[in-house]
Amino acid sequence: MSEKEISRAVIKRLPRYFRFLGELRDAGVEKISSRELSQIMHVTASQIRQDLNNFGGFGQQGYGYNVSFLYDEIGKILGLDHEHNLIIIGAGNLGSALAGYGNFANRGFIVKGAFDVSPALVGQYIRNIPILPMSEMPEFIKKNNIDIAVIAIPKTAAVDAAATLVKCGIKAIWNFSHVDLSVPEDVVVESVHLSESLMRLSYNEKNRGLNEGLTEDD
Repeated sequence: MSEKEISRAVIKRLPRYFRFLGELRDAGVEKISSRELSQIMHVTASQIRQDLNNFGGFGQQGYGYNVSFLYDEIGKILGLDHEHNLIIIGAGNLGSALAGYGNFANRGFIVKGAFDVSPALVGQYIRNIPILPMSEMPEFIKKNNIDIAVIAIPKTAAVDAAATLVKCGIKAIWNFSHVDLSVPEDVVVESVHLSESLMRLSYNEKNRGLNEGLTEDD
């Protein structure tokens, strides 16, 4: 695959391809055309071909796509062909829910530990995941080869937490705090604003008649 800039819209759709292809593979489907996949995913066949052509295409004229092969290849593109060690900053309601979500491990995301400042939480476990004091985080990151950190604390503390993570060498942050983090260019941040998602849902519900036929790129 040649190196080139891939649009965020394409990257956003890759996990959907991966999910649907996984379901097809588990159902015993061996091959599928872009037209058939478009009917399942509600994305145009031309869009599917354009998206996959960014990474080499993978299809064969007159045959379509080998489901298992395409699933594995998209998994590699998404970095799912190896395990990622995670820590979670914040063991409150959201952090505990994330730490207890078993499907992360099925995708190769292994939660190694959670950190909090609350004496009531430190020393407890979420499933088999220890909740440790923040002071132990730098050494824990080093010993456990942590490559992704999840921030699930209020925005007042998130900025300082992110700065500490950067100093510890973390290059990928999944940010659930309601603040835009300022980090060096070599650190990747994926921010999840739950309230913004709910507001988009509210808008689309209010204007559902006007939004019919629109795609996520419109």
